[in-house]
Amino acid sequence: MVLPLLKLGTLALKTLSKPVASRLKKQAAIHPRFRQLIVDMAQVNHRFTTQMQRRIYGHATDVEIRPLNEEKAVQAAVDLIGELFVFSVAGVAVILEVQRSSRSEARKEELRKQEFEAMRQRDEELEKKLEFLRQKVEELEQLAKGRGLGGIFHIRQNNLEAGKAAKPA
Repeated sequence: MVLPLLKLGTLALKTLSKPVASRLKKQAAIHPRFRQLIVDMAQVNHRFTTQMQRRIYGHATDVEIRPLNEEKAVQAAVDLIGELFVFSVAGVAVILEVQRSSRSEARKEELRKQEFEAMRQRDEELEKKLEFLRQKVEELEQLAKGRGLGGIFHIRQNNLEAGKAAKPA
């Protein structure tokens, strides 16, 4: 029951993070100090990705990379910020789900250990009882060997004769 509700909550959190990311993108583009910071960040990202693409495709890397105009840089940076926000929310949700799952598995493992320990103790008790019964059987065998088969029958015959003698009296 808890698992479906938890998964539904995680899905709702991811869904709600998208409008928050959109609002964050709008505010980032408007704020003057933050705008300059994200423009610089976008220019660095543009240079890095362009150099990586040129290396991958085997083109010369010592060429001048033209910077993005300010609007494209702002748009690229706010898109990056929005995606990072959504990715962060999803990542946190996954981490929380893994932790919950590991706690659940730990509880199950603890229950298995307790059950195993109870079975081990029961096994030890049964082993002790079995050993006690073996000793009793050994004692009876020793008594039987000491008296012989005739001794066992003699005891029974004496008991029968005593019972007969008691009846007529």
